[in-house]
Amino acid sequence: MRKTTVMIVDSQPFFRAGVLQALSQDGLSESIEAIECDPGEDDGEAISQIEANSPDIVLLDIGYPFLNGLELGKKIARSFPGTGVVMLSANPHDDDDELFEVIKTGAVAYLRSRHCKPLELADTIRRASNREYPINEAVTSRPKVAWRVLRQFQDMASVGKSLEEITTPLTPKEVQILTHVAEGNSNKRIAGILGISEQTIKNHVSAILRKLNANDRAHAVFIAIRNGLISVQMSQDNGQHPAKSSSKQQRMPRTYPN
Repeated sequence: MRKTTVMIVDSQPFFRAGVLQALSQDGLSESIEAIECDPGEDDGEAISQIEANSPDIVLLDIGYPFLNGLELGKKIARSFPGTGVVMLSANPHDDDDELFEVIKTGAVAYLRSRHCKPLELADTIRRASNREYPINEAVTSRPKVAWRVLRQFQDMASVGKSLEEITTPLTPKEVQILTHVAEGNSNKRIAGILGISEQTIKNHVSAILRKLNANDRAHAVFIAIRNGLISVQMSQDNGQHPAKSSSKQQRMPRTYPN
């Protein structure tokens, strides 16, 4: 069985050792190959190591309370679309502002390390390596954050034409699938909804990315919304909460622009 390559990026050896120990518990080392990485000055070493090792997942400390890991997370997400960024925070409290900033980096998951058990970390890594977005669930349970994300999508969509050139129009099926992607559904879930194979969904998603010149699913959603290929209905409940969806109304997008 192929192991998932996980790179632990942090300037503190103690932090890296702690995460490494967590990944070695309960036989997790059988499925995960972990690499430690000191990001170095100006994060140059982290970028070099990612280029050299092509990890499936990068575990990155957010740098609470100064949030100085956000910029590196954004850089990794944009430069290495095949690598999922999982942000770890030492914040002891639920923090909507912090979660919103993590979302904007393009990270696929967000965990508060003080409350995260090894099996939860391993499950997050597994799901992220399967191109899922566990961060969506954190947003779903936080209405204020969900509203801010939706507003960001709408604001981006209203700013003129996309700079990316769309080479080939999407088919109706591809628009349908991309809409489901925007709602936060995994390939497996979309396959179940549409009654077709997961591999067929993967093929469609690959075609969508190619046609939109998109780096990843989130980028494709952003381009599609900005070009009017899919739309998002937004209404306001006391100024904070996204409205519940109906059969005639698309739900809030739950994948996020890089």
